[in-house]
Amino acid sequence: MKITSIIAIYALFWVMSAFLLLPFGVKTHDEAGLEKIPGQADSAPANFRPGRLALRASVLAAVLAALYIANYTQGWVTVEDIDILGQLNPPPQ
Repeated sequence: MKITSIIAIYALFWVMSAFLLLPFGVKTHDEAGLEKIPGQADSAPANFRPGRLALRASVLAAVLAALYIANYTQGWVTVEDIDILGQLNPPPQ
């Protein structure tokens, strides 16, 4: 596998991980007991930390990309393993 493919796979896993982790650990102003600014949305986060989100997404993306690349090189799970409809190798007629 080329390095450009590995970087692209990591980037895809990073974006997916960032969106997946976005709602975890965030509190609204009501939950944190803070006063809201006039015109502020009720769901606006009070303690959003983009650096911590990026770090967590980077670690999760590295683990997922490593598992994906290991599966690609070792062949643990193949397309034939997940062919639940049996359409890849139809029985002879």
